[in-house]
Amino acid sequence: MCFSAVVQQNLDLLARQHKARIDIELFENLFARRAAGADIRLAKSLEANFLNPQNAAAIRIAQHIAVYREATASKWQIELFQQKTRLADAERKLKARATQKSQDDKRIATNKIAWLRARLADLKRTEPETSDARIFPFWYAPVIVSEAGEHVIKPMRYHCRPSGKPASIDTRYPGLYNARRDNLEGFWKNQFGRHHAYIVVQSFYENVALHDFEKRPLRPEEKAQNRVLHFNPQPASDMLVACLWDSWLKPGDPPLLSFAAIVDEPPAEVAATGHNRCIVPLKPQNLSTWLTPGADLATYYALLDDRERPFYAHELAA
Repeated sequence: MCFSAVVQQNLDLLARQHKARIDIELFENLFARRAAGADIRLAKSLEANFLNPQNAAAIRIAQHIAVYREATASKWQIELFQQKTRLADAERKLKARATQKSQDDKRIATNKIAWLRARLADLKRTEPETSDARIFPFWYAPVIVSEAGEHVIKPMRYHCRPSGKPASIDTRYPGLYNARRDNLEGFWKNQFGRHHAYIVVQSFYENVALHDFEKRPLRPEEKAQNRVLHFNPQPASDMLVACLWDSWLKPGDPPLLSFAAIVDEPPAEVAATGHNRCIVPLKPQNLSTWLTPGADLATYYALLDDRERPFYAHELAA
């Protein structure tokens, strides 16, 4: 399953290339709720769209980003001070007498101090990096849908919560960022054929068991180990990845828009790494049909079959 992906998040570029309208009201609402304290995770690349604002909505979003960053920096600075105090206390106690608790406190505090310093530095960083566009489950990203015959870019969470399901489904089924093709008429029957979308993906990451990657069984007493592989299409190109989405409603709350990428049997080079699923890149000429609801389901299956088939080179992720 595609647990992480590098996604095109330049909204103006997406709008031009895909002849789509940006739903700026939804983006503004998203950033406002995050600034107010909602647990909303998004990539630095999405923020970058609004750091040189050219209109009133973008100016307001830039202000929301500034509020969020200031609050986040303050929270991390407080925690950094607490961890430095914890480290100093642990080192003082270790000089008097070594105990397991003091050793654990020193190790944990040292690791947390390094993590917090890295996060604070990244929060202030202005130079773009490739990792800025990487998303993970429960992060928000730009998704393209059809609305009244018009292509529209909307922010959606990468982990679909189907309409009518309880919020607890997020934790009961942590893999709902992907929709298996062989379950489209099962679990996803209310979205397949009705709520289609796509995202623009440049590369993706997968978890693979080390023994599967090395094409061998687990050795006696060996514990399974995980490796993260980074897959890149060759030649390098944007992939228009087929998705399902839904709008989940709770009285008094704004709608939760969320999506899942459709995954299918992998091509040979992905299967050879030990992974058993792969995203489905649509052909550009099939996008309009994919986004239009109401066709026979066989039509949509045919589009998933008539996919782009790049070769996926892989490397161990850093």
